Amino acid sequence: MDCFAGPGPAAPIPLDEALARVQRTYGAVTEPEEVPLRAALGRILAEPVTATVNVPPVAVSAMDGWGFGTADGAEVGEFRRLAVVGRVPAGSVFPGTVGQGEAVRIFTGAPIPVGVDTVAMQEDCRAEDVAVLVPATLKRGANIRDAGEDMTAGSVVLTPGLRLRAQEVGLAAAVGRSSLSVRKRLRVVLFSTGDELREPGTVKPEGTIYDANRYTLAAQLDALGADVRDLGILPDKPDVTRAALADAAATADLVVTSGGASVGEEDHVKRVVGELGSVDLWKLALKPGKPLALGRIGTTPFLGLPGNPVSAMVTFMLVGRPLVLRLSGAESAPTPRCLVVAGFEFRKKPGRREFLRARLATGPDGRPVAHKFPSDSSGVLTSMVEADGLVDMPADATTIRDGDMVEFLPFTGLFA
Repeated sequence: MDCFAGPGPAAPIPLDEALARVQRTYGAVTEPEEVPLRAALGRILAEPVTATVNVPPVAVSAMDGWGFGTADGAEVGEFRRLAVVGRVPAGSVFPGTVGQGEAVRIFTGAPIPVGVDTVAMQEDCRAEDVAVLVPATLKRGANIRDAGEDMTAGSVVLTPGLRLRAQEVGLAAAVGRSSLSVRKRLRVVLFSTGDELREPGTVKPEGTIYDANRYTLAAQLDALGADVRDLGILPDKPDVTRAALADAAATADLVVTSGGASVGEEDHVKRVVGELGSVDLWKLALKPGKPLALGRIGTTPFLGLPGNPVSAMVTFMLVGRPLVLRLSGAESAPTPRCLVVAGFEFRKKPGRREFLRARLATGPDGRPVAHKFPSDSSGVLTSMVEADGLVDMPADATTIRDGDMVEFLPFTGLFA
């Protein structure tokens, strides 16, 4: 019997439908706060940023060279000879007017003097004692940045919902901002569940394993700018689970667990969440990562991830990351992906979307080639270390052949 077939509420949900529900159901839950510009990297912009000045404020030279009027000077073969009447470093202003047949030595970023409409690059010129030879055919306006070429005063240069990168921080500085209004960091409480788990660095009795999930998930949450509170490992006890989740939800913007969301007798998380609030989504038509729960504990959003380490990481990348960004107030953005050549053969049954761990290499023709990790087990965490990303195999696809073009999701776009 195909466990992924058939209608009804128990049928696994396609990933795209789950992501659409995230977009429809959740919005920003954090308030704005003002932070210094140096503390804004990675934060979510809460208010628009408007330029109060032109950038550049006046016309400036784009190169080191000589500035002059294109209609001036005596032609000498392919050049024109101009008398040098001054020097204009960046940060200074030429006091007079550059007349006909004259030029000034000018440097990158220096304001363009009156009378100058063109700048010749120094490597294209020939300097003499008190004159310079500049190319005769240089077009008017060459190597000059006009006032407001980058930004004009009064224009909105950054919009709310942006996750601030280095370039956005620099742009805010360029228009004179020393601080920005950003969303407060999302408060996330994190648990692992399971009697078989032990804390790394402690004694590990026979039959137990060290808990890796809290560390991989906390690292992924940290990379998204969340304020993570790690509350450790919950035992497989319904009363303990209920009390811990209720307490966590009272002080968190999001509760995240791994394990306990399946259908085993010792898997209590999904049932407890249903008692404390609601489970709005459970089970994805996805590999790895079928047992995933999305809902609320009271009014606090809840994300229950699978217990297997690869499943926990992959489902967080695909569903948890968009959820965290949504709750943090970030604008929606598609998951980064690219087309690469498959360097492997793979077959599966239709009905479930699969994400295959793969590393990239450069093929003989220079194109990137994806090589699948040998094991498909969701318990092999080394596969995530050796892979560069995930090959996205659609639900209705059954075969990937060596040489096919496949969609690849690089980890560099999924970890931040």
